[in-house]
Amino acid sequence: MDNYKKLILGHGLHHIANSLISIMCVLMCLTGCGKARSVTPATGKVEWGYKAENGPRVWAQLSPEYVLCAEGKHQSPIDLVNPIPAKLPLIPYDYRPTSMNVRNTGHTIEVACPEGSWIEVDGTRYQLLQFHFHAPSEHTVAGKSFDMEAHFVHKSEDGMLAVVGLLIKQGRHKFVFDPIWSHLPAVPGETQRIENVTEDDSLIVDPRFMFSPNDQVEDVAPSRFGNYYRYDGSLTTPPCSEGVKWIVLTTPIEMSEAQIAAFKAIIHDNNRPVQPLNGRKLFVNFAGDER
Repeated sequence: MDNYKKLILGHGLHHIANSLISIMCVLMCLTGCGKARSVTPATGKVEWGYKAENGPRVWAQLSPEYVLCAEGKHQSPIDLVNPIPAKLPLIPYDYRPTSMNVRNTGHTIEVACPEGSWIEVDGTRYQLLQFHFHAPSEHTVAGKSFDMEAHFVHKSEDGMLAVVGLLIKQGRHKFVFDPIWSHLPAVPGETQRIENVTEDDSLIVDPRFMFSPNDQVEDVAPSRFGNYYRYDGSLTTPPCSEGVKWIVLTTPIEMSEAQIAAFKAIIHDNNRPVQPLNGRKLFVNFAGDER
């Protein structure tokens, strides 16, 4: 009988121990899940972002596809300091007013552009795919950050990328952005569409005016970028692919305090810190007035 009691008692204690372990596991899951990083259901990947748990410092740890974010030697953005003055060619570009889709990606506000707009770099034509915004700027100039930065992303027929960076500082209202700013989608995944004409057939969005500090554009095609920094770098977001031709315009444009605040109310602090130059050449070209 004593052995039987011991057996029953031992079994009961074992059952209680298992129950306690199960309860502890549930509690750990409940408390841990609240702090878990966002996981993309379709792939099981941790979604990259700009917070401490999924930001630039840990991008390379989130997926093997992001290894260049830590190990790449030609990464972007960089501090635009001590550039080498050079006589570089003007860069032709032809940006056409057209319908555009404005999307909140969760990381930025991205404006998708249909085919037809392009730049030409080193004899190769690159089609404009989209442009998007960062606040504050990703590139700095001699350590100085700007309120925002726009990136115009282009792709050639052989899959190479060229990005035009446009620095933005607080100042006068920039009317050319009004059609986009009036359609800023506040919810990640949301898309707004901008048509290219009004009822009187006047153009709504003309991307050429985005680059002009004085809102003056000559009616010529193609226009040309003359004053710019030039270096070889990477995407500033995962997978941080290298081999990207960077053209960062030397003259910033202005946006009003209200325009900047409207963007930051939806997206803010979506900037990757500057990366080491690692022996790369940074050139600057000054060609006087651009057209």
